[in-house]
Amino acid sequence: MIVPNCAVTAPQDVLEALAETLGDMTPEVRKAASYVLENPNDVSVSSIREIADAARVKPNTFVRMARTVGFDGYEDFREPFRQEIRRGGISFPDRARWLQSLARGGKLSKLYADMASSAIRNIEETFAATSDEAMKAAADAIVAARRTFVLGVGVNSSNARNFTYLADMAVDTIEAIPRPGSVAIDDLARAASGDVLIAITCKPYRSEVVEAVELAREQGLTIIAISDSPASPIVIASDHAFIVTADTPQFFPSSVSTIALLEALMAFVIADAEPDVISNIERFHERRHALGIYAAEE
Repeated sequence: MIVPNCAVTAPQDVLEALAETLGDMTPEVRKAASYVLENPNDVSVSSIREIADAARVKPNTFVRMARTVGFDGYEDFREPFRQEIRRGGISFPDRARWLQSLARGGKLSKLYADMASSAIRNIEETFAATSDEAMKAAADAIVAARRTFVLGVGVNSSNARNFTYLADMAVDTIEAIPRPGSVAIDDLARAASGDVLIAITCKPYRSEVVEAVELAREQGLTIIAISDSPASPIVIASDHAFIVTADTPQFFPSSVSTIALLEALMAFVIADAEPDVISNIERFHERRHALGIYAAEE
């Protein structure tokens, strides 16, 4: 069996190819292949020099081994194993080893490792801090609302507008604020009991978001707060609260977990809505295809 060198193959296929060709290898290449078969998780996290030292062969031996099963070199051979980590098919300790392996290449590699690690951790901790029951309760409020306003400023402005953009494919009761040329408290002037405000802000908390939440609460709106602390001023006394982890090696709060949470909330809204939302989504996409908005597929 020869693994095509032009495509990423499942790690199990690569290991089977190694096992089948083991008897045809030279002693040194067989030694390298045997090490891989016995320690497959090392492939994704080790450089060619590191794995060669571990197998007690020369680095070039692993190049010859990779070519034996159809790859151009060790990096191509290693790619299926790295892809498996990216897909989450490897245990947490092995993912941690992969992240540590990224940090060995210098300062930029260390930054890359830190960013990858914080992004994964932020999403895991955010979803661990909530539940499907909490998500459904917030979605119920949105579906039942006369209007839902989604408030984010700064980096969260794009997050709020992306949520609204996705919602608009199915329902027309969700609006991102502040509108262009306006301020949030003006956009809420006609809001009343029966409406919902989704507010998003993390430390340092934006004063216009805090003020808008206070005003909306006075007007009887249901508040869905998304922030990074239970002590956040928009979380206190909110009807539904979601605490996101926003740590990052950079100077700015990470939006990764906020985006993931909003995508999950949107999925719950669609699942919770009336059956005709499916027809709305279908009409939306049919119209776009008819108007040539989507590029024609080859």
